[in-house]
Amino acid sequence: MELPPPPALLLAVSLVLLYSAGLTRSLTITSVDQSMFEKAQGEKVTLPCTFELSEEDEGPLDIEWVLIPADNQKREQIIIMYAVDRVYNHYYASMTGRMQFTNLDPKSGDGSLDILNLKAADTGTYQCKVKKAPGVQSKKIQLTVLVKPARTKCSIEGSQEIGKDVTLKCVSQEGSPLLSYDWRRVSGTHELPATSVLNKNTGELLLKNASREYSGTYNCVASNRVGTDECSVELNVTPPVNTAGIIAGAIIGTLLGLAVLCSLIFCCCKKHREKKYEKEVHHDIREDVPPPKSRSSTARSYIGSNRSSLGSMSPSNMEGYTKTPYSQVPSEDFERAPPQTPAFAPSKASCGTSTWANHLWLQQPCRWVTGTAVPSSGSRSPELLTKYRSVFAVLKVNNTIIVQAS
Repeated sequence: MELPPPPALLLAVSLVLLYSAGLTRSLTITSVDQSMFEKAQGEKVTLPCTFELSEEDEGPLDIEWVLIPADNQKREQIIIMYAVDRVYNHYYASMTGRMQFTNLDPKSGDGSLDILNLKAADTGTYQCKVKKAPGVQSKKIQLTVLVKPARTKCSIEGSQEIGKDVTLKCVSQEGSPLLSYDWRRVSGTHELPATSVLNKNTGELLLKNASREYSGTYNCVASNRVGTDECSVELNVTPPVNTAGIIAGAIIGTLLGLAVLCSLIFCCCKKHREKKYEKEVHHDIREDVPPPKSRSSTARSYIGSNRSSLGSMSPSNMEGYTKTPYSQVPSEDFERAPPQTPAFAPSKASCGTSTWANHLWLQQPCRWVTGTAVPSSGSRSPELLTKYRSVFAVLKVNNTIIVQAS
């Protein structure tokens, strides 16, 4: 059986402990309540770092915040520091203008840090170091910056016909994992159909064997630890569409259109042929016999035969005839040809006879015409004028026409 220690011994031990505590009492960090923070992007966070000084701490007070990299091979990055009654916050460029000490006078015992407009890149481990010789204390805080769900879109996949399976989809374009999706019905019974199957991780809501009762507005809510976002979609379940009738109607309409187009093309071609035929008939030369092999040779042979007959004419026989001045034919009848001087002079001719010229019977008054075949005020021969204009020089004596090739 052990005996309890004497009271004198207990008193001595207590005095030693109190004396030792007094000797080792120094700077102490008092904010030990929270070491992890989760914040949303764009928000503000305050990283706590309060401390108490002791009488033995006589050196200058230094407070600094550093960012500890995830890779141990990299050095710590100072982001802000208080020393010699001044604040230095130009060490970390990515946070310049977004960080500050919470207390304007950190030496009062509050070295907490405010970070404004948080970004996802601000995620990391931060350490607060307080130095006042001979005391040195530090504290680490883990900060995680999460992105709220944003730009959430809802869509419908599949046929919205009665009896078909249709899928409602919900996807957030932005947001930190883990994202969770939840569907709810806004209209009607506010309850999802009995045949629906929800996948919270992918945001898909499958509606099997859809019916008219499934129609309505559905709302999707995307969420993570820092926020939510939502979207809506309208479902309209309808009877099956008669696709056969639609296809048949499209085919019939196409055939009718082709028929109308072909009719228009046929009419245009027919009208064009009729106009062309009328034009050819208008300029046609009706001849009683086949045309000669050479226009020039036929005309010259005929002129030669008539020269012999003119050679027998005496000057006395020609006194009764006077030359008729050349009269220009109107331009609407035919084009004017360069004037031609007859290559022969008339000798004797008798008027009132009919002459077979180029297989055409012509009955004309007697007159001279040079340059172009020109009828006088008597009967005309359109066929001859049309076929031989600008080609022949014509001598008309009484009713006899003599043609010379130009």
